[in-house]
Amino acid sequence: MTTIKDVARMSGVSISTVSRVINDSKPVSPEVRKRVLEVIEETGYRPNEVARSLVTRRSYLIGVIVNDLSNSYIAEMVKGIEEVGRMYNYDILLCGSYYDREAQMNHLSLLNRKQAEGIILIGYHFDDELIEAVKKNTKHSMYFTRDIKNDTIDHISINSFLASAEMTKYLIGEGHSRIAFLSDFGESSTHEHDKIKGYKEMLKENNINFSKVYVAEGRRYNDGYAMATEVIKDLGNVTAVFCTNDELAIGLINHLFDDGYKVPDDISVVGYGDYKESQHVRPTLTTISEPFYDVGAVTVRTLIKKIEGDKSVRTTIELPYCFMERNSVKNLN
Repeated sequence: MTTIKDVARMSGVSISTVSRVINDSKPVSPEVRKRVLEVIEETGYRPNEVARSLVTRRSYLIGVIVNDLSNSYIAEMVKGIEEVGRMYNYDILLCGSYYDREAQMNHLSLLNRKQAEGIILIGYHFDDELIEAVKKNTKHSMYFTRDIKNDTIDHISINSFLASAEMTKYLIGEGHSRIAFLSDFGESSTHEHDKIKGYKEMLKENNINFSKVYVAEGRRYNDGYAMATEVIKDLGNVTAVFCTNDELAIGLINHLFDDGYKVPDDISVVGYGDYKESQHVRPTLTTISEPFYDVGAVTVRTLIKKIEGDKSVRTTIELPYCFMERNSVKNLN
């Protein structure tokens, strides 16, 4: 088994230098760092984590509490967290709560017992009490959410107002003036309010008086499928539906297809999120792409910098979105 002495000898440096590279504790020249990391990669050397924790009195553990692991975009986010965490020699402990308040608190208690150095929260429905408990019991935390109700915790977000306005502007440019918005407004999130506001502001800016907001019971595929009955009643009156997420959009498209209607010939449908499924539905879905992998990567990198004492790190970060034009919109011009 390769030891730290072997890595030092093969790299032509001292044991203490190898230790500094592993723990990122003191400056090491880029050339030396590269050489040591290459030897570590070639030999498959892994530090003794127990020994490292005893010496440094640190756990090198980051906990991630996720509300819903079943969403495909969450997998991309977690991949970013795990890969970047591994680059910095941190372990990631993933906890799924599925919107269960008791499970969230139990996960927080578990992470505290394991002396996690930081906690990442991903999703909706983290109430103020839980966030206060995270702040009280954990020195460092980051929150990825589209629902910024509590801005006292460091967070990463995406400007949903601008993204929604841009999608609405695109539909107007394609000749649509009777655009409806399919919302999960029952969730009553800041994110959802911003999307609807962006949609309505762009209509107003273009002197379009028509607006209609459908409200689904939830944000999943079956909720979009169920809402198609309401949309079908308005065919001819509504020419395009802007769905608050891709899952609702795909459910809507499939129900329309099952009832003999064609997208975009009979009605145009767009989404938000750019989930993997949006590229495989027929027609492929025009949507707003959120950089889910980058969200995870930036979140954990920012958290690690905070843990390591970097005072310059920003505590709130807004990541860019991207417009993805595909085949679900008919040009009416």
